[in-house]
Amino acid sequence: MKPGIHPDYHPVVFKDLSTGDAFLTRSTATSEQTIEWSDGNTYPVVNVEISSWSHPFWTGNQRIMDSAGQVEKFHRRYGRRGGSK
Repeated sequence: MKPGIHPDYHPVVFKDLSTGDAFLTRSTATSEQTIEWSDGNTYPVVNVEISSWSHPFWTGNQRIMDSAGQVEKFHRRYGRRGGSK
């Protein structure tokens, strides 16, 4: 790699604010906040709103859309076009 042009790549803890879960990985993200990890080292912590522990797609708590209801709502709002020919 060419020296001096790449950002600092270092260990960082990402913490999910909604569940409190955290994981250690490497990233270029930085933070003023730090956390002491289970290995005894102190790492910068980046707080995130959603991670795989809280995202509806990964947790299975996905909201099911009522597509038939959406179609009816569209027809009520904009009316039906001319009949099929």
